[in-house]
Amino acid sequence: MTSDIPGAFHQPVMVQEVLGGLAVQPGGAYIDCTLGDAGHATAILEAAMPGGRLLGLDADPEAVAFCQSRLAPFGSAAVVLHANFDTLEAAAHSHGFVPVNGVLFDLGLSSRQLEAEERGFSFQRPGPLDMRFDTSEDKTASELVNHRSERELADLLFQFGQEPRARRIARAVVAQRPITTAQQLADIVRRASGYRRGRTHPATRTFQALRMAVNSELEHLAPALGQAARVLGPDGRLVTIAYHSLEDRLIKTFLNEAKRLPLGERPQPTTRRVVRPTPEEVRRNRRSRSARLRVAEATTSDRGEK
Repeated sequence: MTSDIPGAFHQPVMVQEVLGGLAVQPGGAYIDCTLGDAGHATAILEAAMPGGRLLGLDADPEAVAFCQSRLAPFGSAAVVLHANFDTLEAAAHSHGFVPVNGVLFDLGLSSRQLEAEERGFSFQRPGPLDMRFDTSEDKTASELVNHRSERELADLLFQFGQEPRARRIARAVVAQRPITTAQQLADIVRRASGYRRGRTHPATRTFQALRMAVNSELEHLAPALGQAARVLGPDGRLVTIAYHSLEDRLIKTFLNEAKRLPLGERPQPTTRRVVRPTPEEVRRNRRSRSARLRVAEATTSDRGEK
């Protein structure tokens, strides 16, 4: 099965649902805005043969190098770029992917990123507080943790992590600075929060908030969705996979407001409800449990509007 390709660290989420949502057809052109380990990209290209093409973007240079190697068997059908997805429109025009049949955003971390100790994404490893997707950028989690004021840090944890005990955690973090490793930060958060260790680690929201702030994830996603709508061809599909409510709310709001876009830029939801992974997939891949998949189709006329 495509999702279990040997040598791949990351098991892509809801592969069949993605292929169905994109309505992948032989000869189609598709954009994967978050390549990761190219699990979805590989599945899309296989389903789009013969004649299919894929443009893959990723802000992580290590992911780009990995995907260039993994997608090499597809030759010129696969174009891999080191780029943030808020530049997808320019990239699509530059490489002949306008109009495109489908655009995919999978907004999760890859297992390879989590397992890389030096990246600092995981609270279970003693790596440095980095958390950058693009390691050429300057801002790191260490800068936020060690140099922001207590109030700024608390606001960040509450805004991006929806952490109800943000002020308590921020107070403890500031009191114990400097903090040099991800594991050290996780231990401080665990003790300060008062949460009992359950299905999720007490530091989960804190690490989510820091990662989102370091990489300006919501700031990049909002314009990228509009760009995706502009490059879609007639009946083209937009598929998104979000893993927490802030991303999903932004996507849902964009789709609800899409009727205001010009004709040809109106991706309309194909279903009223989000698609969730099956219980079998969650058992096989625990990281899929919070995934929320949405599908929208480009509308080129006023059909269906009241």
